[in-house]
Amino acid sequence: MKDFLKNLGLTENNKGTSTGRKAFDASNFDIASHSPVDGKLIGNVSSTTPAEYEQVIQTAVAAQKEWRKKPAPLRGEIVRQFGEKLRAQKEDLGMLVSYEMGKSYQEGLGEVQEMIDICDFAVGLSRQLHGLTMHSERPLHRMYEQYHPMGVVGIISAFNFPVAVWCWNTALAWVCGDVCIWKPSEKTPLCGVACQNIFMEVLEENDLPEGISCIINGDYKVGEIMTADKRVPLISATGSIRMGKIVAQTVAARLGKSLLELGGNNAVILTESTDLKMSVPALVFGAVGTCGQRCTSTRRLIIHDSIYDTVKDNLVSAYQQIRIGDPLDENNHVGPLIDKDAVNAYSDTLEQVKAAGGNILVEGGVLEGAGYESGCYVKPAIAEVQNDWPIVQHETFAPILYLMKYSEFDEAMAMQNGVVQGLSSAIMTTDMREMENFLSAEGSDCGIANVNIGTSGAEIGGAFGGEKETGGGRESGSDAWKVYMRRQTNTINYGTSLPLAQGIKFEL
Repeated sequence: MKDFLKNLGLTENNKGTSTGRKAFDASNFDIASHSPVDGKLIGNVSSTTPAEYEQVIQTAVAAQKEWRKKPAPLRGEIVRQFGEKLRAQKEDLGMLVSYEMGKSYQEGLGEVQEMIDICDFAVGLSRQLHGLTMHSERPLHRMYEQYHPMGVVGIISAFNFPVAVWCWNTALAWVCGDVCIWKPSEKTPLCGVACQNIFMEVLEENDLPEGISCIINGDYKVGEIMTADKRVPLISATGSIRMGKIVAQTVAARLGKSLLELGGNNAVILTESTDLKMSVPALVFGAVGTCGQRCTSTRRLIIHDSIYDTVKDNLVSAYQQIRIGDPLDENNHVGPLIDKDAVNAYSDTLEQVKAAGGNILVEGGVLEGAGYESGCYVKPAIAEVQNDWPIVQHETFAPILYLMKYSEFDEAMAMQNGVVQGLSSAIMTTDMREMENFLSAEGSDCGIANVNIGTSGAEIGGAFGGEKETGGGRESGSDAWKVYMRRQTNTINYGTSLPLAQGIKFEL
C-alpha cells in the first residue's frame, strides 16, 4: 500500500459512516474507489444505511448543543489546529487528491492549500462575527441585530474538488457554532475519509464531543435522506444543475435553506487590445487544467474578429505543447478524466459538435497504450462553433474549448450572457472603457467577473458563487459566513413606559 495512504489512516476497507471519533461497524464495503490515473483499486468504503444515518444525525444534534456554547474564538482555535494538521500532511493529502481524482499533483497541493487558507480566514473570522446596532424611533429603547448558529449543516460535495469545497463550508460553519454532516462524492470517497481522520485527531486532543464533524457515504439516495431531514436547516450542495434543482426543491418543500454551487459555462472575451502574450497561458490553463473538470473551467472564447486568426494560431500552437499523462509526474500538464462515463460524455460531445457543423481545430480523442491503461486519458480539443448551438449551451465537464467571433462589444456581451449558467467570466483588455462596461450592471451577469485573468480558480478572500442556474450561492470569503447563521433582531426597552412603534395608542 502506498505510503501516503497509510499516513492518512486509510486501509483496504474504510468505514463509510462516522460520528466524531467513532466509525460504525460495517462489512458491506460496496463503494470501490479506483484511481483514474492507473485504474487500480485504491480502497473500499461502505455506504451509510438509513439506520446509521439516524445515529449520525442524533449525534450531530447532541454535539451542536455543546459546540454552540463554546465562545467563537475558542471554536476558531480548533479550526486553527486543524489548519496546522493540514500543513503537516499537505503532501500526503495533495497526493491522494491527485491520485483519486486525477488532477495534477500541483493542483492537488493547491487544493489542500485552499483548505489551509480558509482555516486561516475562519480563525480571524471567529473574532469578527459582528452584528449591527441601529437607533429606535421609541425613546429609551435600543435595537440591534446579532447572529446565532444555524445548527446542523449538511454538505454535499463534488469529485472535482474533493476536499477544498468541503473545507470552505465546514471551516466557516464550525466557527459559526454549527456542526457538519458531509457526504463526499462517491467518486472520491477516500479523500473524505482522510479529511475526517485528520479532524478527528483534533477532536481527540481537545476532548470535544462527537458529531462536530460527521461523514456519510453513498450515492444520491444517501444524499436524499439528508436533504429531506428537517433537523438539517441548511444544505450546501455542489454539483450539476440537474442535481441542484432536485436538492433545491426538496429543501424548499420543508422550508429549509440551500446554498447551491452548480454548473458553469464560462467565457472569456478577447478584445482588440488584448495582451496576447499574457492571455494565452491563462486561456490554456483555464481550458485544460484539471482536464476541464472545474466548474470555473474556460468553455468559450469570444474573440474580436480583428485578432481572431492570431488567437486561433497561438492556441493551436500552445496545445501542441501540452503533455498528458500521470498527474503525479510533475512534467505533465494534464491528467485523466474522472472515469469512463466522463470519457463517453467527452466523445459524445465532440460528435455532436461535428454533427452541428463545428470546425475542429485541434482533434480530440481517447489515448491508448502504455501509461493510459485506465482508459480515462483524452486529448484537449478546440472547435469553432456558434454560441446558440444546443451543445455549446450545455456544460461538458471535459477539455473542449469553443471559439467564436464578435465585431461589436455589445455583441460580445450578449454572447457571454447568452447561456443559462452564470458562474465565472473574464475579459482580456487594456481598454478602461471596455473593462468598466464589462463590470457594470449591464455587463457580465456572472457571480465572478475577472479582468486580465482567466475564469478558472479563485482566492478564498472573495465570496465564491454564481447566478442564474449556477444556483446563487456564495461560499468562502467576504461575508459568506452569514449563510451559516440565523439572524435575530433585538429590541430592548430600558425605560418605565411602553410606547408602541408607529405612534400607535393602546391603553387599558
